[in-house]
Amino acid sequence: MQNTQVFSDYFTNRIAAFDFDQFYTKKKRFLFHSLMWLGFAALLFLSYRIAYHLTYFNSFILTLRMTIVNMVVFYLFFYVALPRIFKGRVGTAILLIIFTFPIFVVIWISVTYIFSIVYHSLGFEILDGELKGAIKGAASQTFFQAISVNRMVSQAIIIISILAPFFFVKILFEISRLYNRTLNIQKQKATLEIQNINIEKDFLKAQLNPHFLFNTLNNLYSLSLKKDDLVPEVILNLSDTMSYTLYESNTEKVPLSKELEFIKNYVELEKMRYSGSKDIRLEFPSESECSGFYIAPLLTFTFIENAFKYGLKSKTGSLLNLCIKIENGYFCFEVENDIDGIRKTTDFGGIGLENSRKRLQLLYPDKYELQIQNPDGCFKVSLKLDLKN
Repeated sequence: MQNTQVFSDYFTNRIAAFDFDQFYTKKKRFLFHSLMWLGFAALLFLSYRIAYHLTYFNSFILTLRMTIVNMVVFYLFFYVALPRIFKGRVGTAILLIIFTFPIFVVIWISVTYIFSIVYHSLGFEILDGELKGAIKGAASQTFFQAISVNRMVSQAIIIISILAPFFFVKILFEISRLYNRTLNIQKQKATLEIQNINIEKDFLKAQLNPHFLFNTLNNLYSLSLKKDDLVPEVILNLSDTMSYTLYESNTEKVPLSKELEFIKNYVELEKMRYSGSKDIRLEFPSESECSGFYIAPLLTFTFIENAFKYGLKSKTGSLLNLCIKIENGYFCFEVENDIDGIRKTTDFGGIGLENSRKRLQLLYPDKYELQIQNPDGCFKVSLKLDLKN
C-alpha cells in the first residue's frame, strides 16, 4: 500500500512538473499530427499491398482516400464538436456524443462517397483481386443508398476499429493536460495561500513586539529598581526571544529545539507579570527527544499567547497548564487556561485561531489533529502533529 502511494505521488509530481504548453507548441503539434497520419497511411498502404495484392497506384489512391476521410472525422470531432459539447454538464455532454455519433458516420460515408465519384470520373479502378470494381460499385450508388441503415452500421464498426487508437491517445493526452493544469492551479493556489499565511505570520511577529515588549520592559524596570539578580537573565531571555521572531523564524521550518527554546523564553517572561499564587504548570520534552525534528515556526504561539492574555484572570482557581511532548515522532501540544466568567468563550482567539488552522492545513495537510474545547470554566487547545518526514 505504501509503495502504491509512493508511486502515485511520484506520478502526480511528474505530471505537475511537466509544462504541456511549453512542450506542445504549434510547430510540435503539427509535427506530431503529421507523423501520426503518415504512420497511419504507411500501415494502411502496406495492408492494401500485402493483404489485397493491389498495385502501388491503387494502394496509394485508396490509402489517400481513407486517410483524408479519417482526418476529416477526427478533426471535426475533437476540434469542432467536442469543445462545444463539453460546455455544458458532463451527463449532457455524454448524451450529445452518443446522439452525434451517427452524424459523424454520415460524414465519414459522405466523404468516402465523394472520393469514389471523383476517382470514377478520373477513370481510376481496381481491375483485379478482392476489391475488383470497388470504385465503380461505390460511385454507382445513390447517396441515400450509401447511407442506408445496413451501410451505416457496417461503416460505424469500421470507424470505431480504425479510429479507436487515435481517439484513445488523444483523450489520454487531453486528460493528462487537463490534470496537469488542475495540479498547477492547485499548486499556485496553495502557494498564494502560503504566502498570505506567511504575511499573517510576519504580522503576528510585528504584533508580538510592541504588545509583549511593553509588558516585559515594565517588569524589567521594576526588577532594576529592586536591583534584582534576575535582571541579566530577563535581558538575555528578551534578547533571544526578539532574535528568534525577527531573524530565525523566517524559514518554512526550524529545528524543534529552537522553537521550544523560544516558547520557554516567552513563557518565562510572561510569568513575571503574575504572582506566585497563580497556578502555572509547564512540561517540555528534553533536548534529546527533539533531536532531528523540525517544525513550522510560531505554529503554537497564538495558542500560548491567548492562554496568557485571557487566562489567569479568576480570583480563585487561576490556572495555566502548558504541556509539550514528543511521542513516536508526533508533536503533542496541550494548553489549558481558566476563563474569566465575564467574557464569552467566543471572544478567545478569533482571527488568530483561524489563521493557525489555515497554517496547519497548508503546511501539514492530513498530518495533524487540532481540538479546541470550552469545558466549564476553562479553555483548552490540543494539537497532535506528525513531524516525521
